Amino acid sequence: MPSINPKYLTFGNLINNRLFRIPEYQRAYSWEGPQRKDLFDDIHKTRLTGGSEHYMATIVTLSKSTKLIGTDEHQISEVVDGQQRITTLIFILKAIQKLLDGSKRLEGKTADELADLLVKPETDALLLLQTNQDTSQFFANYIRTGKHPDVHVAKTLADRELLRAIRQCEEFVESWKAKDTLIELLALLKNRLTFVLHEIEDESAVYTIFEVLNSRGLEVNSLDRLKSSLMGAAFELKVGNKKELIEELHQTWANIYRCIGLRQGLDTEALRFAATLATDKSPSKPLGEDDAVENLKKPATTAKKIGETAAWLLTVAQACDALKADRRLNAVTRISQARLVAAALNLRPDFENKERNRLFRLWENVTFRIYGMYGKDARTGVGDYVRLAWRIKNEKLNAKEIARELKQIGEEFTIEGAVDALRKSRDCYTDWSDELRYFLFRYEEHLAREQGQNFSNEQWEQIWERSAADSIEHIWPQSKAPDSQVHRLGNLVLLPPPLNSKLQALDPRKKADAYTKTGLLIAQEVASELNAPWKRASIGQREEKLLAWATEEWGE
Repeated sequence: MPSINPKYLTFGNLINNRLFRIPEYQRAYSWEGPQRKDLFDDIHKTRLTGGSEHYMATIVTLSKSTKLIGTDEHQISEVVDGQQRITTLIFILKAIQKLLDGSKRLEGKTADELADLLVKPETDALLLLQTNQDTSQFFANYIRTGKHPDVHVAKTLADRELLRAIRQCEEFVESWKAKDTLIELLALLKNRLTFVLHEIEDESAVYTIFEVLNSRGLEVNSLDRLKSSLMGAAFELKVGNKKELIEELHQTWANIYRCIGLRQGLDTEALRFAATLATDKSPSKPLGEDDAVENLKKPATTAKKIGETAAWLLTVAQACDALKADRRLNAVTRISQARLVAAALNLRPDFENKERNRLFRLWENVTFRIYGMYGKDARTGVGDYVRLAWRIKNEKLNAKEIARELKQIGEEFTIEGAVDALRKSRDCYTDWSDELRYFLFRYEEHLAREQGQNFSNEQWEQIWERSAADSIEHIWPQSKAPDSQVHRLGNLVLLPPPLNSKLQALDPRKKADAYTKTGLLIAQEVASELNAPWKRASIGQREEKLLAWATEEWGE
């Protein structure tokens, strides 16, 4: 085992004469609001403790080379662990630089020094370069120019968190400036925040040290822990083309992190699903994170198995991403075991498209009946769904067998009972908005088929872009309808969010023209029924019409 020679450094010494780089095979920026708040709180606590230092974290880097900038030699270090904290602190430095008053001698001098620290003037090199997943260059542009777009322009989870981090760091610095000087904040950051740095020169040693630190209580994300184990095993191989395997693993993990940086929760889900589907025996529930890591790394003892394990994880991550990318399915995919079956179907390339579509529609119907219409929680059907997912992957069930198993899962939850549950419900709005949007979207599809139209409407893009509740329209306004009628299924329709907020308390008959102009078939159908006063009988009639359709749509 390589020796560990840690360096105890202040933040100022940590970033002095170093250029940090984050390789593509490391995860993207993933800290969220709570972690950033903890960092801000730590800084505030340090201010209140007088001159004492505050230990922040362990940093692990891989030394790659040196770079001469002016007359100073800088160590180029790839960050193996600690990038979230370093990135956030650098955002704070940039926010300080932006807010320092250049007309004041000390603040102007300090701002210039900070600018040169963050972006080396001789080479334009960044103190920290986010080489991984930052395809939009939000990080680099902010550090160089101080400008950043609004969060809503981000297309991936990683980009969203970067932009949120920038905004929150600027808010933190602004709030500090309102009470203390920015010079004091900068002095605190540079001199009183401390780190333990493990600077490694041999990549083969990095993963061994990572394991040691983890065993000593360093909190490590489960997916990162698996990567460390696989990379460590690859470096320990005595036979085979080790260099080629390492390069392949770097590329595979770059793709894994690129994939999981797209959406919330993909890292945990891909890991657990990959391990659950790869178990030797059919499980009755999805594996937890720790068990998933152990089950995936245990057989990875040869070059072939190590490569296959990483490739399998990437394949499952992509299958999970394909599922989460379909916003239409939000109401059907909120239950983990149901998502596992859908992911298993995505992992079967041998099915023809027509066959696959039939299976997915059956899976949708059964799943929505159970968890949408009946309102069952995640405790229902765990074993049935998980065992089916495992058999789809490992026993290569054919389409007829899968269909039979899905129908059997839904056997207890009949469409008649589901429809009756909706009929008895006086509230299809509160806590049912995602399900309602999905229900009415399916009805829109039905109306399009009836009229021989291709289902395509840009208004639906606006509806999916916002939360479901933003698009739900009460035909008889909430402020005027009786409590027993306001949230009934028959009184609800979907509209594009801006229109939904404008109409609000108008009399139903005054809404008809606006409904018609949306181009949504479901809204046009309601508009055609608004010639007469919209009252209890109208709501009841529309509800029965929808339920009659639902009986056919979600039946066997």
